[in-house]
Amino acid sequence: MGGEEEAETQTSICKDAPNLLSFFVDTFVDFSVSGLFLLPTPPLQNPNPSISRSLPPLPTRLPSPSRLIAVGDLHGDLDKTKQALRLAGLIDASDRYVGGSATVVQVGDVLDRGGDELKILYFLEKLKREAARSGGKIITMNGNHEIMNIEGDFRFVTKTALDEFRVWEQWFSVGNKMKGLCQGLETPTDPFKGVPMSFHGVKREFFDGFRARVAALRPNGPISSRFLSQNVTVLVVGDSLFVHGGLLPQHVDYGLERINEEVRDWINGSSGKFSPQYCRGRNAVVWLRKFSNEVAQNCDCATLEHVLKTVPGAKRMIMGHTIQTAGINGACENRAIRIDVGMSRGCGGGLPEVLEISKNSGLRILTSNPLYQNMGNAGLNVGKEELLIPAHGGLREVEVKA
Repeated sequence: MGGEEEAETQTSICKDAPNLLSFFVDTFVDFSVSGLFLLPTPPLQNPNPSISRSLPPLPTRLPSPSRLIAVGDLHGDLDKTKQALRLAGLIDASDRYVGGSATVVQVGDVLDRGGDELKILYFLEKLKREAARSGGKIITMNGNHEIMNIEGDFRFVTKTALDEFRVWEQWFSVGNKMKGLCQGLETPTDPFKGVPMSFHGVKREFFDGFRARVAALRPNGPISSRFLSQNVTVLVVGDSLFVHGGLLPQHVDYGLERINEEVRDWINGSSGKFSPQYCRGRNAVVWLRKFSNEVAQNCDCATLEHVLKTVPGAKRMIMGHTIQTAGINGACENRAIRIDVGMSRGCGGGLPEVLEISKNSGLRILTSNPLYQNMGNAGLNVGKEELLIPAHGGLREVEVKA
């Protein structure tokens, strides 16, 4: 190699060194927080919120896959998250994705009520990448608890969750200091700029955890922009309409794609502290309970039918948000499917269940409840009301190993 070529190679290596160091630091911080090695990817969000519209659109309408899995609210319980995914044959004993070309939709509420919130966010990110390499998709959604936390509403946060964010802040700050020592790297933005040092009504011992949580999750925060901005708020997959709480006619008229893009823009810091109006209040898309009352007769089937007729091809609405103590069930002639079974220890520790929709066997519930083991169609109504009727056989039981 000639002298000029060697000098050019060395210059190129030195030029790339700051970025390589930045990648190393990010990977180091991720592992320290989550225990997972995630190679850094280019940021999805644009640091300038005014041009966030240049981002690729979020998926709002997807074709019907050969296998579709719907997973309910997780609420900070990593063990139950893994149990639910194993029920569906999506991960193996080593927590690797083995679901092939399946499409998986998690309907929101990863945050609050449990202490593994960040670990679940990192774990789902790992699975998203593994699924993509296998031709599959894992899509995560916004629930009311994601919206609440981005707005700074921490009413349902646990002490262990504050500890988890406090540890994240320590490692994140170490990483920023390491980057600040490298000539050629821009000085990292301080995520704590403008965050108060104390909080009215909060014990002093929790101040550090609160500060870390505000900094991480507020609009354009390091965690909200990295993970939560990837969430959709409404989604159509084949003939299934997904939303955390429920949709009303005015939401559909407003535009499903428009809702997804506006919520993402807000998470990325484009429109202040508070979410769009359709994410707040009793009739919000993430708060609505008109179709999820456990007493099927109390569901507003007429409004539901009207909504489904306005979304081309939609046959059912699949929702989380309202705990179904009897397990996954359907109301309004199975046009409303309710999949939040309260599986998190912070929500009563319900037995994991997931919904499977496949071209071969239609709709069926995959459950770990031993009450329904070895039962055929004759046992479907024992202990549950308005159960989904599978096309072939009864409930499939899968052994759960945490």
